[in-house]
Amino acid sequence: MSAQPVLVLVPGVTGASADGAPFARADEAAAQLTVIDLGVTRGDGIFETVGVFDGAPQNLGPHLRRLARSAEMLELPAPDLGILEEAFALAVAEHEDVPELSVRVVMTRGDEGTGVPTAWIHARESADWSRERAGIRVSALSRGLPSTVVADSPWLLAGAKTLSYAGNMSAVREAKRRGDDDVLFVSTDGYALEGPTSTLLVRLGETFVTTPLSAGVLQGTCVASVFEMLAAAGRTTGEKLLTPAEVLASDGAWLLSSTRLVAPITHLDGQELPVDAELTARLLAHLRGA
Repeated sequence: MSAQPVLVLVPGVTGASADGAPFARADEAAAQLTVIDLGVTRGDGIFETVGVFDGAPQNLGPHLRRLARSAEMLELPAPDLGILEEAFALAVAEHEDVPELSVRVVMTRGDEGTGVPTAWIHARESADWSRERAGIRVSALSRGLPSTVVADSPWLLAGAKTLSYAGNMSAVREAKRRGDDDVLFVSTDGYALEGPTSTLLVRLGETFVTTPLSAGVLQGTCVASVFEMLAAAGRTTGEKLLTPAEVLASDGAWLLSSTRLVAPITHLDGQELPVDAELTARLLAHLRGA
């Protein structure tokens, strides 16, 4: 990565700030957080990562609405989505023109004891995902929670996009130790859920399904956009709980995410899945322009 990242601080994330400036560019290389920020000490915060392709954000509105949903689940102050959208535009405009950007929107509970949230937007040149977009090998790993977690244990915040990603990253490292690229989490009652940073899409003939939100997965912005495309083409879409064996027996499966976009699963636990390169290319082109 040769282009310099861009940092925009958003003190007015809730619509008000002490100095009246809701957001401003800051020095990306300088210290900006205190050591008592609860996002650092407890992972107490939320985030969204948005892909920007040739200057155009992918599904920015759905990402910001999901951020607001996560804030509500964590009982954080409601973010001002209009201010965040303007701050996001500044970060993109200030960044050097590159084909793909990864832009992270972060909001924490702020310095301990203050009740004032901290927020920023960080734009950087995206990684090269060309290999993963051609296909990935995936390990099925237990998430350690049942598919009924939302109803049984809402305090576990399943379905919120929080900063507490240590377990997710640990799972990816385990997959790599097994010679794979990524993970498909499985519930303790045996259902395929999602990836650590991605949403599952499965083809069953002319029907395309994803995991129900009731199973504790993150609400996918990419899969919603893909469903619109598929429905317009006359395909059936919906939510369905599938076992890993049913995913293996399917007509194809993908992990969707906002910067990598589309990654067809070529192998699950070493067993091969069919890959439709032409359909994958169409999904990729659609998401780049979503």
